[in-house]
Amino acid sequence: MKLSDFGSKLTARSGILRLMDDLGKPLPEGIVPYPLGGGNPARIPQVEAAYRHEMEKLLSHGEDFENAIAHYDAPQGRMRFVEQVSSYLSRTYGWKIGPENVAVLNGSQSAMFDLFNMFSGTFTKGSLIWRKTILFPLMPEYVGYADQGIERDTFASLPSRCEYIGDHTFKYFIDFPLLEKYLDEHGKEGKDGQVGAICVTRPTNPSGNVLTDEEIRRLSRLAHECGIPLIVDNAYGLPFPDIVFVDHAEPIWNEDIVLSMSLSKIGLPAIRTGIVIASKEIVAALSNINAIVALTSGSMGQVLAGDLIESGVLVKLARNAVQPYYQRRAVQTQKWINTFFEGTSYAFHKMEGSIFCWLYLPDLRIGTCRFYEVLKGRGVITVPGEYSFFGHPDQRDGKPYPHPHYDKCLRLNYSAPEAQVETGLRIIAEEYRNYGG
Repeated sequence: MKLSDFGSKLTARSGILRLMDDLGKPLPEGIVPYPLGGGNPARIPQVEAAYRHEMEKLLSHGEDFENAIAHYDAPQGRMRFVEQVSSYLSRTYGWKIGPENVAVLNGSQSAMFDLFNMFSGTFTKGSLIWRKTILFPLMPEYVGYADQGIERDTFASLPSRCEYIGDHTFKYFIDFPLLEKYLDEHGKEGKDGQVGAICVTRPTNPSGNVLTDEEIRRLSRLAHECGIPLIVDNAYGLPFPDIVFVDHAEPIWNEDIVLSMSLSKIGLPAIRTGIVIASKEIVAALSNINAIVALTSGSMGQVLAGDLIESGVLVKLARNAVQPYYQRRAVQTQKWINTFFEGTSYAFHKMEGSIFCWLYLPDLRIGTCRFYEVLKGRGVITVPGEYSFFGHPDQRDGKPYPHPHYDKCLRLNYSAPEAQVETGLRIIAEEYRNYGG
């Protein structure tokens, strides 16, 4: 079988493929699984009860169920849902948005694929041809981004600044002087390597870092000065699912920001529903792409969540049930790590949000891709950190990413049942001692 460049790029072995395979495929018979990889959220009973109630309402009211499954929605999304989302956000946060500022895609992963390829790759203006990039200013970043560019080498990144804050804890920061210098050098229209958009996750996947309101506003100002969008992947953020454990974060949007949201981490990962809040021009463009690629997006997530969003119930569930659950689990995970890794050299990123612990093992004698295989042999599924470092030109020559954490970190999902997380962490600590700890 011969594939196009597009086919070859997207069918190659990737970090996100390994991650999703681990979620869906069983381990060999006889190996007890400890699933600390992937992004599966926990099952929160209050959230599931709310969706069950919405489904029961749908099934018991005339032909509402049949109407929900028997008709295509518009490429922009289910218009009732689009209105509910825009109404709630404008009313609650004062954002100047209407239905024309909301698009629904088949999950935030698909939304980011569309956005990245809208703003990066080959551009043509008359006889002038050049290439733009998506700039990630806080590397490490989400493993699922690394291979989303249709064209090769259209992602650029800047290594984060790292500060150690005691008690085996560190925190990443955007190096704003480095970012401003990079934008000064890569902001010229018609020049190869020009930045087409800036992208961050908030909370950051994999590290759990939460950019402050002021950092988001500063990024937004820089994007505005460059005439480019700031894409904020808000899959774990505010106002839902609100897996945020700090006080310095509020929902932020303006016309320079493209805000990507999701229903996955608030109980609907299997019903792919991504929500994009953006300027009407960007929403129109996403709708056009969706019509070609998918006709429209799946309806069921929109049907189940629409009334919950409009009434504010989903945000209350996020604040009162989802956030406390994960905060308790984060605190417990830190205690287990400090117990099991005592006597070794280790650190973890300050847990400010998301559902992950980013564990740094400086004395590891092998890379985390190899360490992942060792752990998998004992049933512990993790995500090796190397996949979260991408977009640096040195890597094209086979060199490691220029950050000291490049091959020394694991992303651990602490959403699984407590006994599985506890045992998985104990095994990781045992193997770390065997391989350098």
